[in-house]
Amino acid sequence: MDLFIKIAMLALFFGMTIGIGLYCRKHATDVNGFVLGGRSVGPWLTAFAYGTSYFSAVVFVGYAGQFGWKYGIAATWAGIGNALLGSLMAWACLGRRTRIMTQHLDSSTMPQFFERRYNRPSLKIAASAIIFIFLIPYTASLYNGLSRLFGMAFNIDYSVCVIAMAILTAIYVIAGGYMATAINDFIQGIIMLVGIVAVIAAVLNIQGGFMEALNKLGQVSDPSVSETPGIFASFFGPDPINLLGVVLLTSLGTWGLPQMVQKFYAIKSENSINKGMVISTLFAAVVAGGCYFLGGFGRLYADQVDVATQTYDAIIPTMLSGLSPFLIAVVVVLVLSASMSTLSSLVLTSSSTLTLDFIKGTVVKDMDEKKQLLTMRALIVVFILISVVLALIQYKSNVTFIAQLMGVSWGALAGAFLAPFLYGLYWNRATPASVWFSFLFSTVIMLGNIFFRDLFPTLLQSPINAGVFCMLAGLIIVPVVSLLTPRLPQDHINAVFACYDRKVTVSVTDSIGDNPAE
Repeated sequence: MDLFIKIAMLALFFGMTIGIGLYCRKHATDVNGFVLGGRSVGPWLTAFAYGTSYFSAVVFVGYAGQFGWKYGIAATWAGIGNALLGSLMAWACLGRRTRIMTQHLDSSTMPQFFERRYNRPSLKIAASAIIFIFLIPYTASLYNGLSRLFGMAFNIDYSVCVIAMAILTAIYVIAGGYMATAINDFIQGIIMLVGIVAVIAAVLNIQGGFMEALNKLGQVSDPSVSETPGIFASFFGPDPINLLGVVLLTSLGTWGLPQMVQKFYAIKSENSINKGMVISTLFAAVVAGGCYFLGGFGRLYADQVDVATQTYDAIIPTMLSGLSPFLIAVVVVLVLSASMSTLSSLVLTSSSTLTLDFIKGTVVKDMDEKKQLLTMRALIVVFILISVVLALIQYKSNVTFIAQLMGVSWGALAGAFLAPFLYGLYWNRATPASVWFSFLFSTVIMLGNIFFRDLFPTLLQSPINAGVFCMLAGLIIVPVVSLLTPRLPQDHINAVFACYDRKVTVSVTDSIGDNPAE
């Protein structure tokens, strides 16, 4: 009976995702519809698409377990940062300007934005190469968190789970494009919201309630980490500096990730941006805050898991193993939802970028709309196949390189793109040379962190801290290099920023006007 409940819930979930993909075929008949949903996606769908692309099994199983073990209840700060900096501030600073300028420049991808904003086709090719290099391993890593959960819940091989998940994602993304992804993200997001609340309540109940669990956590000690009593139940935990690095990378990093920023390209209206900002922030607070909060109690299970031999990925599954069969089924669907939503976003971003920014006009000079759609759909299959192969290789042979590369992918992508994109939206003095410096600096530093980590200063040997360093350095590199290098022609700058000067009529609820007598 228990197995029947789990299988029934999975079957219902899979049937729903495929049905939505087939339903959305009518929205994916041209490039604009396939990649951006016709730029007509409302606030709820956009906000949930943003949130579900943000949080995957990597966060729920990997990061929550690892950082909860390292920092205790203070790991919740990562979730708070994700909500305030990674969602609220990202929408406030990037949402409106991204939507306006990308439509004005007729850019569907981040590499296209760099080409047209900075008037350099070479930047488009370089950006698409960086995305391809660092998104593929990230895609493969999404499967990692599923292995232990499926081992706990089902007596089936992990390979079957990976292949099934890949096939289902491919079906609905290829059929319905961005709109199918957005609608599925909305439903999967609801599953994530309900699931994380139910799981936290159940785990805390097993420990005797929140206060009792916090009291137990306060009695946990680890002399190798800190001599301070109750450090894992404290406000900032045993290592606030490295915790700050986690907060910054997982929060500020979203500002430069193409699969995240591209959600703003598709949003429908001003009203949608304001609503989406609130919805996305609340979603992140519950899901990310809940994940890291749950992980913060991981050390209460130290007698059941040995992180030295089982890795941090074993912590969350161990915490969940005592739940009822129904709740375990909810967790499995929750993690599948998180992984499939992020996977669909990544493969759509990768395929559209490679087709529109690299193949079209570079490899194939004359590429009509039909060929572009066919190429993108074919590349979705290719990217998913590569990710499945990498995930299975890692699982079967315990290769750690792929998982390690996933850790630096956020740092490389956000470090390379955040500053050029942000300054490109706001500052007309940013130059193409500064973008090149930002691209090269971050990719070299993060690749060096993989292959020559021992040569880095102690603080920067962590891929997380190295990624934060690249992001913050980029915010300095772009303005400094821009002031020292030739600026773009004034005619081009005027044409780019003209989009912000266009006059629109608004209601008095948005503006009371300049004349008090009116």
